[in-house]
Amino acid sequence: MKVILKETIESLGIIGSEVQVADGYARNYLLPQGKAVVDTPQNRKIFELERAKVELQIAKEREIAEQMAKRLEGITCQLSAKVSEEGKLYGSITIHDVMEALDSQGIKVEKRMILMPEPIKTIGSFKIPIRVYKGVKPEITVTVVAE
Repeated sequence: MKVILKETIESLGIIGSEVQVADGYARNYLLPQGKAVVDTPQNRKIFELERAKVELQIAKEREIAEQMAKRLEGITCQLSAKVSEEGKLYGSITIHDVMEALDSQGIKVEKRMILMPEPIKTIGSFKIPIRVYKGVKPEITVTVVAE
Protein backbone atom coordinates (compact mmCIF):
# COMPACT_ATOMS: atom_id res chain seq x y z
CA MET A 1 0.00 0.00 0.00
CA LYS A 2 1.31 3.43 -0.86
CA VAL A 3 1.03 6.05 1.91
CA ILE A 4 2.10 9.64 2.55
CA LEU A 5 3.91 10.13 5.87
CA LYS A 6 2.50 12.75 8.21
CA GLU A 7 5.59 12.61 10.45
CA THR A 8 9.19 11.50 10.15
CA ILE A 9 9.69 7.78 10.77
CA GLU A 10 13.33 6.72 10.74
CA SER A 11 12.84 3.36 9.09
CA LEU A 12 10.57 4.77 6.34
CA GLY A 13 11.35 8.39 5.53
CA ILE A 14 10.78 12.02 6.33
CA ILE A 15 7.48 13.84 6.66
CA GLY A 16 5.62 14.25 3.36
CA SER A 17 7.36 11.27 1.69
CA GLU A 18 5.35 8.87 -0.44
CA VAL A 19 6.40 5.35 0.56
CA GLN A 20 5.34 1.80 -0.23
CA VAL A 21 4.64 -0.29 2.89
CA ALA A 22 3.00 -3.62 3.65
CA ASP A 23 -0.79 -3.44 3.76
CA GLY A 24 -0.98 -4.75 7.33
CA TYR A 25 1.63 -2.24 8.58
CA ALA A 26 -0.35 0.60 7.05
CA ARG A 27 -3.78 -0.64 8.23
CA ASN A 28 -2.76 -1.70 11.73
CA TYR A 29 -0.15 0.89 12.69
CA LEU A 30 0.45 3.89 10.43
CA LEU A 31 -3.14 4.86 9.63
CA PRO A 32 -4.72 4.34 13.10
CA GLN A 33 -1.83 6.16 14.82
CA GLY A 34 -2.22 9.11 12.43
CA LYS A 35 1.36 8.75 11.21
CA ALA A 36 0.34 8.44 7.54
CA VAL A 37 -2.55 8.79 5.11
CA VAL A 38 -3.39 6.68 2.07
CA ASP A 39 -1.76 8.02 -1.11
CA THR A 40 -4.73 9.30 -3.11
CA PRO A 41 -4.84 12.23 -5.55
CA GLN A 42 -6.88 14.23 -3.01
CA ASN A 43 -4.42 13.60 -0.15
CA ARG A 44 -1.50 14.36 -2.48
CA LYS A 45 -3.04 17.76 -3.34
CA ILE A 46 -3.49 18.53 0.37
CA PHE A 47 0.17 17.73 1.04
CA GLU A 48 1.29 19.84 -1.94
CA LEU A 49 -0.54 22.80 -0.39
CA GLU A 50 1.11 22.12 2.98
CA ARG A 51 4.56 21.49 1.48
CA ALA A 52 5.94 24.83 2.78
CA LYS A 53 4.98 23.93 6.36
CA VAL A 54 6.49 20.47 5.95
CA GLU A 55 9.78 21.83 4.57
CA LEU A 56 9.96 24.32 7.45
CA GLN A 57 9.43 21.49 9.96
CA ILE A 58 12.14 19.38 8.28
CA ALA A 59 14.57 22.30 8.42
CA LYS A 60 13.74 22.87 12.09
CA GLU A 61 14.25 19.17 12.94
CA ARG A 62 17.58 19.15 11.11
CA GLU A 63 18.75 22.33 12.86
CA ILE A 64 17.93 20.88 16.29
CA ALA A 65 19.73 17.66 15.34
CA GLU A 66 22.84 19.53 14.24
CA GLN A 67 22.90 21.52 17.49
CA MET A 68 22.73 18.29 19.45
CA ALA A 69 25.46 16.79 17.24
CA LYS A 70 27.74 19.72 18.12
CA ARG A 71 27.09 19.07 21.83
CA LEU A 72 27.84 15.37 21.44
CA GLU A 73 30.95 15.70 19.26
CA GLY A 74 34.03 15.21 21.37
CA ILE A 75 32.18 14.04 24.50
CA THR A 76 34.15 11.52 26.54
CA CYS A 77 32.52 9.12 28.98
CA GLN A 78 34.70 7.25 31.44
CA LEU A 79 33.25 4.02 32.76
CA SER A 80 34.89 1.78 35.32
CA ALA A 81 34.37 -1.95 35.57
CA LYS A 82 35.85 -4.94 37.32
CA VAL A 83 38.65 -6.46 35.26
CA SER A 84 40.31 -9.89 35.27
CA GLU A 85 44.07 -10.34 35.22
CA GLU A 86 44.00 -10.75 31.41
CA GLY A 87 42.39 -7.32 30.97
CA LYS A 88 38.91 -8.63 30.16
CA LEU A 89 35.84 -7.29 31.90
CA TYR A 90 33.69 -9.31 34.25
CA GLY A 91 30.49 -8.66 32.34
CA SER A 92 30.38 -5.97 29.68
CA ILE A 93 29.61 -2.31 28.97
CA THR A 94 26.24 -2.10 27.21
CA ILE A 95 24.15 0.57 25.50
CA HIS A 96 22.36 1.10 28.81
CA ASP A 97 25.66 1.92 30.56
CA VAL A 98 26.59 4.44 27.85
CA MET A 99 23.12 5.99 28.06
CA GLU A 100 23.47 6.42 31.85
CA ALA A 101 26.96 7.94 31.46
CA LEU A 102 25.60 10.50 28.98
CA ASP A 103 22.62 11.19 31.25
CA SER A 104 24.99 11.92 34.15
CA GLN A 105 26.61 14.59 31.93
CA GLY A 106 23.21 16.15 31.26
CA ILE A 107 22.75 14.73 27.75
CA LYS A 108 19.52 12.86 27.11
CA VAL A 109 19.60 10.24 24.34
CA GLU A 110 17.29 7.37 23.56
CA LYS A 111 18.49 3.80 23.58
CA ARG A 112 17.88 3.34 19.85
CA MET A 113 20.10 6.34 19.03
CA ILE A 114 23.28 4.67 20.33
CA LEU A 115 24.81 2.63 17.49
CA MET A 116 26.91 0.16 19.43
CA PRO A 117 27.22 -3.07 17.41
CA GLU A 118 28.18 -5.24 20.39
CA PRO A 119 28.88 -4.78 24.10
CA ILE A 120 32.38 -3.69 25.12
CA LYS A 121 34.27 -6.51 26.88
CA THR A 122 37.80 -5.10 27.24
CA ILE A 123 39.39 -2.01 28.73
CA GLY A 124 40.38 0.78 26.37
CA SER A 125 38.97 3.67 24.41
CA PHE A 126 36.13 3.19 21.91
CA LYS A 127 34.38 5.48 19.40
CA ILE A 128 30.61 5.05 19.41
CA PRO A 129 28.36 6.83 16.87
CA ILE A 130 25.09 8.37 18.03
CA ARG A 131 22.32 8.70 15.41
CA VAL A 132 20.74 12.08 16.08
CA TYR A 133 18.95 12.50 12.74
CA LYS A 134 19.08 10.90 9.32
CA GLY A 135 22.66 11.42 8.14
CA VAL A 136 23.78 13.13 11.37
CA LYS A 137 25.94 10.74 13.43
CA PRO A 138 28.44 12.38 15.79
CA GLU A 139 30.85 10.09 17.64
CA ILE A 140 31.49 10.02 21.35
CA THR A 141 34.45 8.40 23.06
CA VAL A 142 33.85 5.80 25.75
CA THR A 143 36.87 5.00 27.87
CA VAL A 144 36.69 1.83 29.96
CA VAL A 145 39.07 1.68 32.94
CA ALA A 146 39.69 -0.89 35.67
CA GLU A 147 37.95 -0.37 39.01
